[in-house]
Amino acid sequence: MNIAVIGTGYVGLVTGACLAETGADVVCVDVNEIKIEGLKKGVIPIYEPGLDEIVERNYKVGRLQFSTRLRDAVQGCSVVFIAVGTPPHEDGSADLNHVLSVAREIGQSISSYTIVVTKSTVPVGTSAKVKAAVRQALEERGADVEFDVASNPEFLKEGSAIDDFLRPDRIVIGTETNRASETLQKLYHPFVLNGHPLLFMDIPSAELTKYAANAMLATKISFMNDIANLCELTGADVDAVRKGIGSDPRIGTRFIYPGIGYGGSCFPKDVKALIRTGKANNYCLRILESVDAVNNDQKQVMFAKIKRYFGEELAGKTIAVWGIAFKPNTDDIREAPALVLIDSLLQAGAHVQVYDPVAMTDARYLLNDHVLFAGSALDAVKGAHALVLVTEWSEFRLPDWKKISDLMRHQAVFDGRNIYNPAELQENGFAYHCIGRTSSVGKLEPEV
Repeated sequence: MNIAVIGTGYVGLVTGACLAETGADVVCVDVNEIKIEGLKKGVIPIYEPGLDEIVERNYKVGRLQFSTRLRDAVQGCSVVFIAVGTPPHEDGSADLNHVLSVAREIGQSISSYTIVVTKSTVPVGTSAKVKAAVRQALEERGADVEFDVASNPEFLKEGSAIDDFLRPDRIVIGTETNRASETLQKLYHPFVLNGHPLLFMDIPSAELTKYAANAMLATKISFMNDIANLCELTGADVDAVRKGIGSDPRIGTRFIYPGIGYGGSCFPKDVKALIRTGKANNYCLRILESVDAVNNDQKQVMFAKIKRYFGEELAGKTIAVWGIAFKPNTDDIREAPALVLIDSLLQAGAHVQVYDPVAMTDARYLLNDHVLFAGSALDAVKGAHALVLVTEWSEFRLPDWKKISDLMRHQAVFDGRNIYNPAELQENGFAYHCIGRTSSVGKLEPEV
């Protein structure tokens, strides 16, 4: 089966590579010539474990190709995926300009029956707009070419996207015709041999499923962060509460870990977009508005703890930050809580030293020379008055506290992910602060 994927961002590149892995002939298209030439040379523009091996393997055998010419790429393709960006407008609504521009170009290019599949995260009703754009382009060129549209939202988790695509929990597809359903069922058959469902539904339901799924996960995160903050005020321990509620199978243990807020390319954008969709239909999604508000506040929680600890002495202090990416195993810093924390520290007059295993390159473009970019985790803590754990990368989980204590000017640790043992920190002379646990300990005023 011949497939074209338009867009070589996170979703498009993973989709194209994984489809090629099962034997399909795939061409990935992008308007960025530098990116395309880089991909042909094995330069992967994003960090995603395992992606480079799959791209290299399938490119070498010719199943995966890269091009800047959409018109040529879609010729003879059974399925064309639209996987371009849908950045948010200021009001939170999704920007569909790239999606519809691609749809028009597809209509200007196809010459035989094609299924145009929207893979980008888009609001309800977008596939109808894609269909109209393709049809208008065909009419303008006087071409009578059959086509179908479909919605196939992605459910990839950054850091484990390859496994998510090759062994999915479920695949959701919205279609209008049996012909489209049969073709897409054949395409995805290799991915559901693990017994997980291939769910066919109408197109609006498929479009809404993506937003609803991310909104539900974001809700669990904000709910648990709200409970963690209440735990601190009441003397309860959020770890105990989490275990107590997580043992209920109706709730489960996933996404109920407290922290400093969610970030990334999906949750913040999708929650806001769904709120906006509600408003466009004269309906207020009150729960999601609260989810968004709690998350924005939660990104300030760790700074508030640091500010309370140092008081008026924060200006001039050196703060080490471990982790910039919004989560481990990705270089994605979009909406990352670390950026909010760093900005607040800089505005308070603190000096910031940061380290992240893979996200430093992108961070340099945003932070420039306002912070010190350390070469290692230990370099980041040299001369620091406090260490803040923001992203729980594996290499941060078992630090040598004795060595760190010797390197720091003052011993204080702010654990934004609750991954450290308070007793161990106390034994090594650290003031320790976390989220929602009664074990946050330390002097009210630091040693100067």
